[in-house]
Amino acid sequence: MRFTWVRLFTLNCLFQAGQGSPVHSKDEYHLKPFHIDLSSKVPRMLDQIRRTELPEKPIYVNTGTAQGISLSDLKSFRNQWLTRFDWKHEQKELNEFNHYTAQIEGLEIHFIHAKSKAPDAIPLLLLHGWPGSFLEFVPIINKLTEKATTAAGKKVSFDVIVPSLPGYAFSSVPPVKWTIADTARVFDTLITKVLGYDTYATFGTDWGAGVAYSLYGQFNTTVRAAHLAFLPFAPLSSEQLAAENITLSPLEEYEQANAEEWTRSGEGYFVEQTTKPNTIGLALHDNPVGQLAWIGEKFLNWSDPNAGHAPSTLTHNEILRSVSLYYLTESFASSVLTYAQNPNGFATVYTKANTDAPLLFSAFKYNVGFWPPAVVAKVGNLVKYTNHESGGHFPGIDNPPALLADLREIASYWKD
Repeated sequence: MRFTWVRLFTLNCLFQAGQGSPVHSKDEYHLKPFHIDLSSKVPRMLDQIRRTELPEKPIYVNTGTAQGISLSDLKSFRNQWLTRFDWKHEQKELNEFNHYTAQIEGLEIHFIHAKSKAPDAIPLLLLHGWPGSFLEFVPIINKLTEKATTAAGKKVSFDVIVPSLPGYAFSSVPPVKWTIADTARVFDTLITKVLGYDTYATFGTDWGAGVAYSLYGQFNTTVRAAHLAFLPFAPLSSEQLAAENITLSPLEEYEQANAEEWTRSGEGYFVEQTTKPNTIGLALHDNPVGQLAWIGEKFLNWSDPNAGHAPSTLTHNEILRSVSLYYLTESFASSVLTYAQNPNGFATVYTKANTDAPLLFSAFKYNVGFWPPAVVAKVGNLVKYTNHESGGHFPGIDNPPALLADLREIASYWKD
């Protein structure tokens, strides 16, 4: 039967309860603290990595990353994974956050909840995509809870909520026909019913942008501001932009050319995961080096070429941490199912959200998609557009200071 293999990847491990500040909610959601403990799975992962044999020489030479991750890069990652990467250290660091799980519509949803000490803090929901996870926002979570000021001098701090999308990390696998709109509905329940916030703001990138945009339009009484770094609409071609008399700055011309090149040569994975998720999911399910090749290539090619150097925190260790999370939680196969469940997740026909809530947008030079201000304004009440000379597809680790500053600007347009 089609997609019956998904049940094989349901997250069925027992996790130990951790310590954290209490969160008050209705009992029916079974809200409880959560503690990450995957250490028992690490020896087998390392054994799998150690026993994986790679070719002595590359099949192609002098292609860089144009045809995918290079053999030399993969060998370097593999060596670091075996000799210097320490999951116990990473796990200890991650457990410094307050993790929780709640049961909503039959799904166990994992999330981090970091609360500000400010009584007027804005609830902010941060949403990742693929091949990301809640790890994308680790560099900025605590900073967002601190009291700060916007560029105009307005005081701001946030209560930060970072969930794992259904089928990712510690959130359970959703039903076969689950869509981005379904995830939006569950997350609105999480914020308003489980955590008890009346209104909130949201940010999203990649598939998380689709969820955030769905929240922005469909839950317009509770979502009172949205901030995106990606759109759930296919970027316009240069010809389409010209037809609409949209002119571009030199930075925007670079971003447009980069996005069009990605459309020509970088979407092979998208077709595979949309049409044959079983094949790639099963092939790589118990193959950590295979997952590293598939996922690592995206981190390398979709990010700022200066990755790993300030302001970027996207080091090789960060990539290994992300791949380890996918492998140890057995969530690779269920994560790629997102594509098959949402084959039209990036629409070609632009529509405007039914809301008056402010929309903010951050563009980053090396992102794989580009939408100029006039295009973003088509889909919402655009009040602020910021374009950055550095950063890529994973802004929370590609350019944390820029994303942090941009998110704080939500306060300039926030109305309780």
